[in-house]
Amino acid sequence: MTDADRQVLARIPVDPSRARVYEHGWQSWSPTAAYRLDDRPFRPDSDDRRVGNYRPEVTAPADVFQGEGLLAVDPGTGEGVHVVGAPSASGPMASIRAEVSGDAVVVSADAEVSTAVHPGDLDGALARWGEGFAAAEHVGPIRPPPTAWCSWYHYFEKVTQGDIEENLQAIGDLGLDVDVVQIDDGYQAEIGDWLRLSDRFASLAAVVDHIRGAGRRAGIWVAPFLVGERAVLARDHPDWLVDGACPGTGWGDQRLSALDVTHPQGEAYLREVFGTFRELGIDYFKIDFVYAGAMEGRRADPDATGVGAYRRGLQVIREAIGPDAYLLGCGAPILPSVGLVDAMRVGPDIAHHVEPLDGDLSQPSQRAAAQNSRWRAWQHGRFWVNDADCIVAGTHVERREDWAAVVERYSGLRASSDRLRGLDEWGLATTRRLLRPGLTAPFVP
Repeated sequence: MTDADRQVLARIPVDPSRARVYEHGWQSWSPTAAYRLDDRPFRPDSDDRRVGNYRPEVTAPADVFQGEGLLAVDPGTGEGVHVVGAPSASGPMASIRAEVSGDAVVVSADAEVSTAVHPGDLDGALARWGEGFAAAEHVGPIRPPPTAWCSWYHYFEKVTQGDIEENLQAIGDLGLDVDVVQIDDGYQAEIGDWLRLSDRFASLAAVVDHIRGAGRRAGIWVAPFLVGERAVLARDHPDWLVDGACPGTGWGDQRLSALDVTHPQGEAYLREVFGTFRELGIDYFKIDFVYAGAMEGRRADPDATGVGAYRRGLQVIREAIGPDAYLLGCGAPILPSVGLVDAMRVGPDIAHHVEPLDGDLSQPSQRAAAQNSRWRAWQHGRFWVNDADCIVAGTHVERREDWAAVVERYSGLRASSDRLRGLDEWGLATTRRLLRPGLTAPFVP
């Protein structure tokens, strides 16, 4: 669809000094915020960033506000907030624009949307829209989240079996309230080869047994729709991959592909991976980089849309792990995930630094994670449990007190991600205080 084909939905009179526009980003890491009319919205600093952290098939104009599936305009006149959103989680997911034109904001969309005017402020209007969207998707009762320890933010992809064992012991020795010990990226041989281990792990089954033997639950990280070019899966079964979809590069600058869950063998592989993990005794799953499952491309099912294939993939995962396992989404298309996960990362990764290293607010940083956590807070308790990201409380963390406050205010899911024996007195006390079962009641500003 060209810009000339966009449908104008409304011309909203505004008070230019008081009006704000709310842009909702496509996926977990996409910047989401409310802007004054004279602000410039955040945009990717490169095409690679757009594909991997924004909406892959869409380039938003630099000088026009654009929400993916959701946009709201508070005219600043006290006459209600205009909320324009997707009709359902299965789509279509319009790119919705708001363009300033004198003392008005012109709203347009490139696909079907629903529109409503809600009284009150922007936060309240988004919450009411979210309640209606969740009800239409038959979102069930929000399940209380467990507390967790995650290996990522200290060990990253170099985590070893010994690192997991050390922190499992430390949890007990320090008396920390941790339900789940989650093994993050680094256990697998290659991205896509989830059942082959790296040389840093001798036996995943043994680690899981030790975790469960200590009275805790075992968790694992998987990027289920990504396949790296070095993976055995990519070499042996290229027909299981989405033709024309390249989710980007990573893990040694290898080219990434997307798994085609509409291919019978692609679906069977997804079931095998998650079914095997479940049989090992793992019942907490963090699924990451799942935007790849919604990318447009040529699939075995020619009638499948990106969003349709993505939702099918999440349904397959849920069937494989069972209804009692806990499922956390990350790097996920937000609105298409409603009703399919228990918890959702609502912002970019936290980092040990405040500002993103390249200035792009889809990148790991305290500033980016805090911004999205604030502006997606209305989703907590309505769609799922919000995950602002892990507690990182070591002395190396810049302005760690500020991040602890964000976790306390906005994160329903509480997970530590430090080497526990390396924490100083403040770090350990803060981790102990924040590691408590999260609340599931809807967020109220």
